[in-house]
Amino acid sequence: MHFPSARPGGTGSRLPRHEQAAGHPGSGPAQTTIDELGTPLAAVTFVVVDLETTGGSPKDSAITEIGAVKVRAGEVLGEFQTLVDPGCEVPPYISVLTGITTAMVATAPRIDAVLPAFLEFARGAVLVAHNAPFDLGFLRAACEQTGTAWPAAASVDTAVLARRLLSRDEVPNCKLATLAPFFSAATSPCHRALDDARATVDVLHGLFERLGPLGVTSLEELTSLTRQVDPERRRKRHLAEHVPSGPGVYVFRGPRDEPLYVGTSTDLRTRVRSYFSSSEQRSRMTEMVALAQRVEALPCAHDLEAAVRELRLIAEHKPRYNRRSRFPERALWLRLTEEAFPRLSAVRRVRPGAGLFLGPFADRRAADMAMAAVHEALPLRQCTSRLSPRVHTSACALFGMGRCGAPCTGAQSVEEYAAITAVLRAAVAGDPRDLVAPLLDRVDRLAAEERFEDAALLRDRVAVLVRAVRRRQRLESLAAVPELVLARPDGEGGWALSVVRRGRLVAAGCAARGVSVRDTLGGLRATAETPPGPDGELAASVDETELVVRWMEKPGTRLVEVHGTLACAAPGTGGLSGFLARVEAGRALRDPFADGRQLGTRARPERLAAGG
Repeated sequence: MHFPSARPGGTGSRLPRHEQAAGHPGSGPAQTTIDELGTPLAAVTFVVVDLETTGGSPKDSAITEIGAVKVRAGEVLGEFQTLVDPGCEVPPYISVLTGITTAMVATAPRIDAVLPAFLEFARGAVLVAHNAPFDLGFLRAACEQTGTAWPAAASVDTAVLARRLLSRDEVPNCKLATLAPFFSAATSPCHRALDDARATVDVLHGLFERLGPLGVTSLEELTSLTRQVDPERRRKRHLAEHVPSGPGVYVFRGPRDEPLYVGTSTDLRTRVRSYFSSSEQRSRMTEMVALAQRVEALPCAHDLEAAVRELRLIAEHKPRYNRRSRFPERALWLRLTEEAFPRLSAVRRVRPGAGLFLGPFADRRAADMAMAAVHEALPLRQCTSRLSPRVHTSACALFGMGRCGAPCTGAQSVEEYAAITAVLRAAVAGDPRDLVAPLLDRVDRLAAEERFEDAALLRDRVAVLVRAVRRRQRLESLAAVPELVLARPDGEGGWALSVVRRGRLVAAGCAARGVSVRDTLGGLRATAETPPGPDGELAASVDETELVVRWMEKPGTRLVEVHGTLACAAPGTGGLSGFLARVEAGRALRDPFADGRQLGTRARPERLAAGG
């Protein structure tokens, strides 16, 4: 364990000029008192800390290394570094990322032995970290697990500070790997705790140099800097004055009363007010609030109605500051064409009776991945021309590769080809085993041959295909139900009620405690929408029906009434749930330390006043 040691010289003084000139008479007419100045930054001791861990969350991961640097007035006072035994194996992908292996930490002290030494090193100092919620979150969790008191210390997040002080013209983002070379850090971050802490020290000092024009010279002003709000945004807080509490949808409207942004919340008033505070960090939301002239609130009976109304409003008005669900018509489907020798085709519209459809897919890449998975499993033809059983042509290269039966040459009859497409039809209808099993076997073979990139690519393609099949089956099961009544406890002794017809939410309401649910349902049914279209077809967008399905599957939801048959295809995709869970877990572990906050730099940082 590397304990603190004084190191003369340090990194040199890089504090704002205001502080370097402290003690010299000012030119202003009035003398500011010491109490009004607060604690000068030159007198503050900072401990810059960085951690390495076995994963991204303290709930299921542990610390493997702690590195910290103590600085004051631009001088390094000491350093702290130690490996930590996490009490478990270090995952291989973490070892690749950090270079820390299970063997390296096997003889290291456990966290209960390390924490007291680190807390003593940091006693009385302000804690600094890049992505502070990650590092300080792990340290707090370790203190809680070991019964150690967490010190009431101030903290600074250099990622948030950088977003306040730097523009997009200077740096594209606020990652440590981006900021370190920008500020000419002497140490490059490399996912080792002490080196990353040293790099963060140089970033901190570089940011301090930007504080001069703002007149930020004290600790109090520094800690309040990240909580400041653009005065233009603060002046618009009156837009939230008449917004009610409770669930619903809110619409920010612009100068021409056009919808700028549509959102939903279980507490409208609290959510809308947050847009005028420092808790809202998204740059596009800052721009949106600057344009907004009023906020329209649409109270709803419960969260499902709010989510559905939000979805419909976004699809109808396509507000410029909404990103998701603006263009549902752009979703792609895979269609198995209706002809003698069907093929897969990517289309944007589902037409009843026009063949078998699979999807929808959010983008072309996902559709291509699912199509590639089907072609990997089945020798379907991939040519785009229409084939006739009576007119023969020459075979393409896929026939020589064994990827197609060459029906174009007459080598494959209509009946033989139909047996192949029957596997895909059965998968979509309810039994994907014959389609997916050979693909999973191939994934295992590729992994055994250590062709890991090929195995991962095929695995991801299969996952996209299985999700599409599952999605299609869930949608069709709900589309076949003429009417469905659902109820969920509202948390206050009453019930939240939803009436669904062919996958579309047609009525929503609440039966308060002591009020008859049957009577309330009678009123809802009487005023419910009658969706157009033939029976058996989905009467809502795919996204809306999926909202209904998720609400229905929540623990505590009760099925009050069903008109028709609500059934899922058997065996369905249930047997592949474990496979999908493993794929999702692997995707989450690809970058476990990523800062999930949206802290990209802005074209123009907000105008901030010193002292908040």
